[in-house]
Amino acid sequence: MNALAEPVAAPLLVADGIHSFYGQSHVLHGVSIGIARGQSLGLLGRNGMGKTTLIRSLLGFVRAARGSVTIAGQDMTRARPERIARLGIGYVPEGRGVFPNLSVRENLVMAARPGPDGRRDWTLDRVLATFPRLAERLDHGGGQLSGGEQQMMAIGRALMTNPDLLILDEATEGLAPLVVKEIWKVIAAIRDTGIASLIVDRDYRAVLANTDRCVVLDKGQVAVAGESAALAADAAQLHRHLGV
Repeated sequence: MNALAEPVAAPLLVADGIHSFYGQSHVLHGVSIGIARGQSLGLLGRNGMGKTTLIRSLLGFVRAARGSVTIAGQDMTRARPERIARLGIGYVPEGRGVFPNLSVRENLVMAARPGPDGRRDWTLDRVLATFPRLAERLDHGGGQLSGGEQQMMAIGRALMTNPDLLILDEATEGLAPLVVKEIWKVIAAIRDTGIASLIVDRDYRAVLANTDRCVVLDKGQVAVAGESAALAADAAQLHRHLGV
């Protein structure tokens, strides 16, 4: 089943029938998802089911062989990543993508720009207020930070672009439990500001608790698409597709 993950009203991002390959390997088989403005969508699935490939296809890092990607009403199917980013897409990659030889301040400020509509809601001061630890380490190199601090900086850097949609790939991977709790608290606060989000994380319960809707990928196809609360209550579906 490859049902569209619904946002009918005010669609921000719609991917329709995406087929993507790595070399000869056919990874995504006609995946369709959608995210409305202000909506939070979880993306779940076992390892190797195509979650990161889908994100990279949405962002233009992987060129979809078939299908289309529309962002803010514009066809971005063949667009380069930098053009997609300029449409209001903030990205926190797996592995964080920190520049180790730049200071915390430089890592953050380098990304600063207004949103597509000219908004400058997320300034350096607001990011530092959201992540007080970073304020204490402004002159430290990115490579000197702990894993949790690097993830905070990666999220802060994405927010400095004033995005309409924030994509987080493996939002809490490898982080200590107390830091994980702090990251989810920030993600919930970002959600409350009206920024849409697409969240991938191994902790499926946290993803379901912090999203409106959820898509589960199985072998490169959409196996389940629906309300996060309903999926959280469906133990049979969770076991079938996530092995829990």
